[in-house]
Amino acid sequence: MKIQFLGAAGTVTGSRYLISSGPSKVLVDCGLFQGLKALRLKNREPFPIPPSELSAVLLTHAHLDHSGYIPLLVKNGFRGPIYCTSATKDLCSLLLPDSGYLQEEEAEFANRKGFSKHHPALPLYTEKEAEFSLQFLKPVPWAQRQTIPGLAGQNLQFEFHPAGHLFGAASIVIFSEGQSIAFSGDIGRKIDPLNRLPNFRQGANTLVVESTYGDRKHASQNTEDQLAEIILKTFQRQGTLVIPSFAVGRAQLVLYYIHCLRAAGKIPEIPIYLNSPMAIKANDIFCRHFKESKMTLAQATAICALAKPISSVEESIALNMRKDPMIIIAASGMATGGRVLHHLKAFAPDPKNTILFVGFQALGTRGDSMLKGSKEVKIHGEWWPVRAEVAEISSMSAHADGDEVFEWIKDFQQLPSTVYVTHGEPAAAAFFRDRLIRELKIEAILPSLGEEVILEPSKS
Repeated sequence: MKIQFLGAAGTVTGSRYLISSGPSKVLVDCGLFQGLKALRLKNREPFPIPPSELSAVLLTHAHLDHSGYIPLLVKNGFRGPIYCTSATKDLCSLLLPDSGYLQEEEAEFANRKGFSKHHPALPLYTEKEAEFSLQFLKPVPWAQRQTIPGLAGQNLQFEFHPAGHLFGAASIVIFSEGQSIAFSGDIGRKIDPLNRLPNFRQGANTLVVESTYGDRKHASQNTEDQLAEIILKTFQRQGTLVIPSFAVGRAQLVLYYIHCLRAAGKIPEIPIYLNSPMAIKANDIFCRHFKESKMTLAQATAICALAKPISSVEESIALNMRKDPMIIIAASGMATGGRVLHHLKAFAPDPKNTILFVGFQALGTRGDSMLKGSKEVKIHGEWWPVRAEVAEISSMSAHADGDEVFEWIKDFQQLPSTVYVTHGEPAAAAFFRDRLIRELKIEAILPSLGEEVILEPSKS
């Protein structure tokens, strides 16, 4: 069995791992590269093998850095099953068409304004192409071993186990030729008030593990207190609080904390707007899959009813004209696209307002730039001043920190003989690799992008 690292090596995006077992080829995750332009351009590079040669895709979860390349894979000839959990299928049904729509919208805007170097600017895929790809998503149950069909004599099997992090998010273990290789996916946090606990204990011969926060420990401050302080400070300035948020998972968590603050009387009745059609639909999925969370149905329903949904473009534009205090939650979480860009243009230049980031900001994104103190950001081909307060709450992350991922590995019934540390910026991944070597005495490796390695058979 061999693995080739087609993404998430030396970077935190573009999760793609090609597993080869004899003539069979399986792709674990199928994500988009995001952030720096040099990374984004990799989305347009030819896939290293004809997609039609893939037997299947195994998907850890629905976030675009793990799923967003699926429509392009299908567009270029893949027609096999894409195995995932039921909640992941539902979330992909939102995320992928929305990704296609946004790409079409941005290409059209670039062509109209003439700021693209490509003539004409083209999307990676369209909304219609993304919708077509959804038919290949095949939900499978938790913790039940599945065999990939059509692999005569190869007997390649897999299992999905809860990873926390997001509704339906999974760690995946693959079995073939007396070997096992586990993929962490994105590991969630034990203290996450919404998502279920990570629950993968069996271990594997080889592990591919994320290291998003591999060199960091999440702040121990009380998230509610931090959020209340930011809301009250902005309200006292009669300003607007803009929260760039991932529409799926993070938006629901932000609403949860605001709901708790309101219920406790810690913040006033400030108008709250959820300006993301996808987040609005994700709320419905959250209620449908509430058993995968720590919430009751009544709690989930109350959280999702907290904010006024903004569906139309006209309503979104009208928000930018308002002068009274309000809270706007809008996608995307790294300010790489979507409606939040228009809110940044409207509210970032005014010092009475606050821009609050509540998730990881990849290198090269506008969120990363703003948190590092940039006084202006480029949006739609123009530079816009940043005079608003820029704040961050890192404790709201749905990613386990370095200590939490380390403990997750340490609790395995079978420690891996080899660990490949991926899905992290170089410094974070290197720090976590060194810790695994030093404290667990196991071989830990930083694979390079495109590298292929042969997995050694189990010695047991």
